[in-house]
Amino acid sequence: MKPRLYWLLALLALWIGAIAVRLYHLQVNRHDEFARRAERQQQRVIELDPPRGTIYDARGRELAVSVEVESAFAVPREVPDARAAAKALARALDVDGVKLERLLGADREFVWVARKLDPPQARRVKELRLPGIYFLEESKRYYPLREVGAHALGYVGTDNHGLAGLEAMYDKVVAGKPGRRTVLRDARQGMAVPANLPSAAPVPGSDLYLTLDAALQQIAERELAKAAERHRPQSGSVVLLEPSTGAVLALASWPTFDSNRFATASDAQRRNRPVSDAYEPGSTFKMVTAAAALEEGLIDPDETLDCEMGGITLAGVRISDHKPFGMLSFRDVIAKSSNVGTIKTSLRLSNASFYAMIRAFGFGRTSGIDLPGESPGLLMPVARWPGLAKAYIAFGQGISITPLQLALAFGTIANGGRLLEPYLVRQTGSGVTAKTQHAEAVERGRPISPATLAVVADLLAGVTAEGGTGRSAVVSGYPVAGKTGTAQKAEPGRGYLANEFIASFAGYAPTAHPAIVAVVVIDDPQGGYHGGDVAAPVFAAIAQQALLYLNVRPERERPERWPGEPAPPTETEPGKPENSRPQPDPEQGIVTASLEAGDPAPTVLPAGSLPDLAGMTARQALAATADLRLYPILRGAGVVQRQEPPPGSPMPPPGTRVELYLASGAGG
Repeated sequence: MKPRLYWLLALLALWIGAIAVRLYHLQVNRHDEFARRAERQQQRVIELDPPRGTIYDARGRELAVSVEVESAFAVPREVPDARAAAKALARALDVDGVKLERLLGADREFVWVARKLDPPQARRVKELRLPGIYFLEESKRYYPLREVGAHALGYVGTDNHGLAGLEAMYDKVVAGKPGRRTVLRDARQGMAVPANLPSAAPVPGSDLYLTLDAALQQIAERELAKAAERHRPQSGSVVLLEPSTGAVLALASWPTFDSNRFATASDAQRRNRPVSDAYEPGSTFKMVTAAAALEEGLIDPDETLDCEMGGITLAGVRISDHKPFGMLSFRDVIAKSSNVGTIKTSLRLSNASFYAMIRAFGFGRTSGIDLPGESPGLLMPVARWPGLAKAYIAFGQGISITPLQLALAFGTIANGGRLLEPYLVRQTGSGVTAKTQHAEAVERGRPISPATLAVVADLLAGVTAEGGTGRSAVVSGYPVAGKTGTAQKAEPGRGYLANEFIASFAGYAPTAHPAIVAVVVIDDPQGGYHGGDVAAPVFAAIAQQALLYLNVRPERERPERWPGEPAPPTETEPGKPENSRPQPDPEQGIVTASLEAGDPAPTVLPAGSLPDLAGMTARQALAATADLRLYPILRGAGVVQRQEPPPGSPMPPPGTRVELYLASGAGG
């Protein structure tokens, strides 16, 4: 027995010794390794989005900013009842409860519940006091002016990356660098965010300074929305450029959306139509045809053409005018927009020379604008032109272009013959990191000679003169040059549609020293459909306000009444007392006061005196002075603090300068 007992004791001693050695190895030799492993099991590093750079308009107004918001996350192992918690969170956040239940029931240390919550959402979640649900601060993109400039600005996804517009185009510039936050899991106290754990602060992105002007953008969007209400189209576009530089002043699409709520908007609402939508331009393209024929010396502006009383037959196909014309000078062919006269002019051109001129004006290729999703339009290679291609293209059918391309082409005429590259971003960063994007205008070519340019400019000015199709584009005090367009819509497999049209107007003002070039495109208007009736008035409304806002002095004195302007009323409207005054239009921002019992009586200004504009935004003041036919001079930014002449002064004659001094407040 004793030898056996000795052997057992010896084996036991060896076994205990082996355990001791193993424990020593684990506890001493590998202590640091296991300590690190335990620490990793208790800690989690969360990547934090950096604040994106601020986007400013041309006058320093904030268009896109980053704000601190809260995000909710969960430690599923700490959630006692995943189903109940998911139901409560689903009600608070208005989200899918089934998906939440799967997340909360997962065998994981960390899951996001909802990121970048609005304050009311965060408050509702906190009020639930659910175990295992925690909060961290993150950066969220916010657009203070909501839908203003939405298509140009774009929007940002939950992952803090730009998904459209400038936010996508300049994502690497404005995104910044992510930070890190270490969170600690404590078995007794749950999840904590101690300050002494390793972390790295996010690095903010660089700012963008745009050429786009929020006030001009609002003008363009407002007038486009009014046109949509009147004509009920499928869509609409407006482009507003500075012709001397190629700077984009406004870029409007209808229907529109709020960038803060982009996920709720449809594809049609989010589409940046001035840049992405190619359409057949109709008669606005006759400018290019005229330029090509004049440059080749194939037509004289005073040469007479037989327009054959409204129709011409080519290769068995009848092409008609919008009204019957007989003998017209080429000048009147453009002014009255005769298809027949334009076709006859184009037939003198070779296909190759016409194609070269079209390309020289920038059609059939992208413009180089700093926005994603730009369409080059559609211009078939000249070798593939069918027999009637030249005739159709001459009056803007059989070719597709974008509103932006058309604006640049008309800008070429306005600026003295230079086709420029358009741009929206003037500068990135600020201070020592500032980088100018366009120190000088980028020239992409000179399509025509100075002699041809002068004639084309004169032809376009004739479109808005007496007898031209563009009379509705006339702007009080500012001579306008431009061209109307009315194009039948085409549908693949169906050809041209009998009752669907695109109405447009392209032009610039003032003619002697152009400050703006604008293009208006209305897709499938109801009722009237001619460019001169539908799009030209929109151009006039935008141009009138834009030129006043830009402090462009009128080029001619105001007569008693402009051509085309309605005569003043000579008798009282039925049902109104003789001394009644028109009520201000609330859409224009002129606010009327209503009195409640006990309120002090408002200051009553003498009838026929200058109203008090104090407290109005720049946009509202512009609308008010436009209604009064006065010439506002804006000084500063914000809301109106004082004006000269002061309120109550005798109403000055139309065209009088009114100086408006603005200071910090709601932007206009």
